[in-house]
Amino acid sequence: MTEKILILDFGSQYTQLIARVVRESNVFCEIIPYNKNFELDPFLKGIILSGSPFSVNDTNAPTVDIESLSKKVPILGICYGAQLTSKQFGGKVEKSNKREYGRAFLKKNKEDILFSTISELSQVWMSHADSILELPSNFELLATTENIPVAAFKKSENQICPIYGLQFHPEVYHSVEGKKIINNFLLSICGCKQDWTPAHFISDTVAALKKQIGNRKVIMALSGGVDSTVAATLIHKAIGNQLQGIFVDNGVLRKHEFENVLKNYSQLELDVKGVDARQIFYSALEGKSDPEEKRKIIGRLFIEIFQKEANKINDVAFLGQGTIYPDVIESLSVHGPSATIKSHHNVGGLPEKMHLELVEPLRTLFKDEVRKVGRELGINADLIDRHPFPGPGLAIRILGEITEEKVSLLQAADEIYMNALKSYNLYNSIWQAGAILLPVKSVGVMGDERTYEYTLALRAVTSVDGMTADWAHLPYDFLAFVSNEIINQVKGINRVVYDISSKPPATIEWE
Repeated sequence: MTEKILILDFGSQYTQLIARVVRESNVFCEIIPYNKNFELDPFLKGIILSGSPFSVNDTNAPTVDIESLSKKVPILGICYGAQLTSKQFGGKVEKSNKREYGRAFLKKNKEDILFSTISELSQVWMSHADSILELPSNFELLATTENIPVAAFKKSENQICPIYGLQFHPEVYHSVEGKKIINNFLLSICGCKQDWTPAHFISDTVAALKKQIGNRKVIMALSGGVDSTVAATLIHKAIGNQLQGIFVDNGVLRKHEFENVLKNYSQLELDVKGVDARQIFYSALEGKSDPEEKRKIIGRLFIEIFQKEANKINDVAFLGQGTIYPDVIESLSVHGPSATIKSHHNVGGLPEKMHLELVEPLRTLFKDEVRKVGRELGINADLIDRHPFPGPGLAIRILGEITEEKVSLLQAADEIYMNALKSYNLYNSIWQAGAILLPVKSVGVMGDERTYEYTLALRAVTSVDGMTADWAHLPYDFLAFVSNEIINQVKGINRVVYDISSKPPATIEWE
């Protein structure tokens, strides 16, 4: 078993960032709601208490028994976690006279192993309405800032498992040396060995899959995306030809994607059946322009076709899925388990419809970790470095009604855009890019002729995990080249625009 850190989530918007920093140190961690029961097993090395939108003085403030936990493992409380720690041991936490939000500079009150190699007046990020005004009697002050009296502390009595608290957020980018602080907690205080690597993950996961699946069969819906490809490769490594993949062409894939993906899967020695269902989807989508209706039609038809193909395979016991950790986290709530899991987390409800046990080998990984595992498995870079692509495909990048003609137009323009990003060495610096065909025609002039053709919007964003995103500042010469190529080569498009909206307030996709 792998050693781990447990992160108790009190509802902070930054909780996933804590996990990412821990994972970057090659230490496995798990996020669970603060009110979920868990075992203090021998592999648990420490506990981190997250921030929260609550005040510790609220009547319904979330809480855990920190003193009991601290008898087993070291504790690090962050923001709300620090305030809760102070209050439980007899400290004083009240509304701040001056609310501190944003950058602050940490002034160390004394040296401590938690701040080893941290510079004087290190920049940190504050986000809190309450402040710790008085520490409990058996706690000692480690740091302050200009505006607050307690920025960091620890329980001062000699005990095997120390308790630390930070009023600031070390996990965010603006805390310049925050990763060092968390690393000091992991290595120097918790004694973590940093042994959670892609190779370690693969060997552990393959062994667990062999045990879970045995000699039974697994079916899996494949899309050519990073998550499903890596998940399928792991499952295949464990059980070989007991895995049967199904790849459905829904008519709204990228140009040549159906053929290219099947070829890539063949090179990976995956047994994947390709199903050409384009005309079925086009017929069902005819006359439909509402985004949600288009999504539901595509989801329903996919399930029907997948089930039909799956029923041709005997003795199937498992459904493989490329579920990743953000999907799992979003399906939980700090107020208790969610009543329902989002449909895209379980392939449109397939497990419930098919009564199959789930196999989800990536459910503990973030997206960047999935890519690292894929590279360790030797999967082609063209597959591993692919941008995320929406399940409904180009259907939600064609605003309004879907027709075969519009799909063909968008596929041609999209191919020019993707190839240009790669030839200009921009593709790998972008989280996601795509072209959107607008339901807008405008007047243009080509030669001596007047045209009245479609407008195309180009979208490219930078992001870490897709939860927030900024529009990519693509070079003007690149945009000019792509616009010119699309207008000259794709008959039916005479105007190209570039989307400079960030998420939030916009979304990455237009529908």
